[in-house]
Amino acid sequence: MASSLTKDSPSSGEKTFFGHPRGLATLFMTEMWERFSYYGMRALLPLYLIAPGGLDMDAGTATAIYSVYLSLVYLLAMPGGWFGDRVWGPRKTVAIAGGVIMLGHLTLALPSEGTFFAGLGLVAIGSGLLKSNISTMVGHLYDGPEDPRRDGGFTIFYMGINMGAFAAPLVIGTVGENVNWHLGFALAALGMGLGVVQFLIGTRHLNERSLVVPKPLSKDERAATLRKSMIWLGVAAVFYIGTVVTGVYTLNWLLVPITIAGLVIPVMVLTRIKRDKELSAAEQSKMTGYIWFFVAAAIFWMIYDQGGSTLSIFAESSAENSVFGWDFPVSWYQSVNPVLIMALAPVFATFWLALNRRGKEPSTIVKFSSGLVLVGASFFVFLMPLTIAGDGHKAAAMWLVAIYFIQTVAELTLSPVGLSVTTKMAPEKYASQMMGVWFLAVTAGDCTTGLLSLAGVGLNGTGVVALEATLAVAAGIAIFMYRGKVKQLMGDVR
Repeated sequence: MASSLTKDSPSSGEKTFFGHPRGLATLFMTEMWERFSYYGMRALLPLYLIAPGGLDMDAGTATAIYSVYLSLVYLLAMPGGWFGDRVWGPRKTVAIAGGVIMLGHLTLALPSEGTFFAGLGLVAIGSGLLKSNISTMVGHLYDGPEDPRRDGGFTIFYMGINMGAFAAPLVIGTVGENVNWHLGFALAALGMGLGVVQFLIGTRHLNERSLVVPKPLSKDERAATLRKSMIWLGVAAVFYIGTVVTGVYTLNWLLVPITIAGLVIPVMVLTRIKRDKELSAAEQSKMTGYIWFFVAAAIFWMIYDQGGSTLSIFAESSAENSVFGWDFPVSWYQSVNPVLIMALAPVFATFWLALNRRGKEPSTIVKFSSGLVLVGASFFVFLMPLTIAGDGHKAAAMWLVAIYFIQTVAELTLSPVGLSVTTKMAPEKYASQMMGVWFLAVTAGDCTTGLLSLAGVGLNGTGVVALEATLAVAAGIAIFMYRGKVKQLMGDVR
């Protein structure tokens, strides 16, 4: 690793970024600013939805909207990857995505409920387009999977994600809560704008492969795709215009179909892959084993992503948001996870390597089940501040910090393993699509939360929290107890 941001490469004389291709700096900064805008807006979202000076909604509706928004971001990652592969190529897709995200945040900054939801939709579309393609371009910077710098490059890139996520609530959250909500959203637009500008300036350092459309649509495919898209868009437009004209439209007419789609689509995708007769017996077996991990991951993300909704709304109404007498904005809680990720990720990496050298590193299944048990334990801890608030007192901020700490450890135990096992168990035919399938687990988890909220289930009630915690722990124990069967299904994957 180089000792400065740019340093001459001894082999080529070209400047590098921490010993990596200069293009990594461009993608690092683009992702950092995109995450700054995304996490800053996300930290404000549930608080703005329930605030008297915002949209003044009840907690259930706010949680449903927040959950549906998150699910859309991950659901749209699959078509986003498709656009990069078949229509625009990764580089053009990322540039357009950045512009769409910036426009979305500017739309959120307008003081109108109608424009607010349009802005959410634009940010979700842009994030879906960007998410899949920017990681592809990081891979393009290296000479194939065997390049020894590749893993380090992705690690540096991942740090950019967490730097943006850490700074965003401190800046955007403070301005949004203490000055003006819409000014906070405008700051998110500014952040994405800076990301787009530096991306366009730094594109000369990117690999030429990022300009290539890997599998462009034929003329007939393009026409058929456009025709089908216009038909579905027309059907949706006629339906929703009809509900508005007849006076029956409510927000649920939009939220319920999305949550149902977010649960049905993952099932359809997994079923389609599982029923593919071109897969070998070994690949079929691995897909059966993968379904165990997928369902467990959906349960994990259902709980984990409530850190930005259920926990945040609880903190707003029932927590003592101060440390040593110093008050801080509620949105600052959303900086706890990224700073812990940056601090703990190297520790975990070193720990796993040390255990591996001794032949004692836990298996994929043990790590995965541990992550589920830990995220369940975090909600068992949540019962304590809920009980304190139920007695009419304000819960200490450190209770929430403790919950975020446990969830971060759970994430570091499960998420990297989930990404790894997805690539290892993917059938060769679906190798490039399986990362999108992994994101669908997040979609399914968030849509479950959204559907519960829309059904009137109070997610900050002790009974529901205890039930969710028990479900996660039970799922983790079940995977561990049936690890022999799952290992058998996984074949040569360990």
